[in-house]
Amino acid sequence: MSDSTSFAALHRAGDPLLLPNAWDCASARVLAAHGFAAVGTTSLGVAAAAGLPDGASATREETLRLAVALGPEPFLLSVDAESGFSDDPEEVARLAVELAAAGAVGVNLEDGLGPAALHAEKIAAVKAAAPGLFVNARTDTYWLGDGSGTAERLDAYQQAGADGVFVPGITDPADISGVLRGLDVPLNVLLTPAGPGVPRLTDLGVHRISLGSLLYRRALGAALETALAVLGGGEAAERVLSYEEVQALSG
Repeated sequence: MSDSTSFAALHRAGDPLLLPNAWDCASARVLAAHGFAAVGTTSLGVAAAAGLPDGASATREETLRLAVALGPEPFLLSVDAESGFSDDPEEVARLAVELAAAGAVGVNLEDGLGPAALHAEKIAAVKAAAPGLFVNARTDTYWLGDGSGTAERLDAYQQAGADGVFVPGITDPADISGVLRGLDVPLNVLLTPAGPGVPRLTDLGVHRISLGSLLYRRALGAALETALAVLGGGEAAERVLSYEEVQALSG
């Protein structure tokens, strides 16, 4: 079984793929070392670490560089590529070929509530150029809107060849069930404090649960809390990896 086939097989109703999202080599390696067979990247984490804005097509090279570094690792890698960093489907397809050559088995492409037809063209171009790459087609109808047009967009994306679809921001169990009924491909949702937890999402039949930028934001929060605690004469309350442990992740 190929890596891409293995990755697709992890998307199971009743036993969903819990996908943690890393922002650099160390974060990806520590997650894989603790049993996660697949790791995604977070566009927010990659962009913020480079001092660049997320969702602005500013991090193509940083994203590709991380994929090249992580692609040979002994875990399955899915890359968050924002909207493909271009409105030209052929340019997005060229990026997909580079990601696949680097060793990535999946790519996440978001529509940003732009034209659904254009996003469908990007998906079709990627599948034609890199057929083995698992395309997770994201719609931002709930993330940036009120959910209107979700079914129509998802149908267009699966018709264009998407291997799975991603609806971040959807939290109502009835809405999730409704989306599932209209799909022929796996559904990915984002774990959020406002939405159902992993057990409920599993019961609903979701195939993939992403953590998105949660781990990166949590890491920043922990760093700030630790610095403030030390400033106040206290100690770090949570587990801190040793220098040697981090060095081992950087080899």
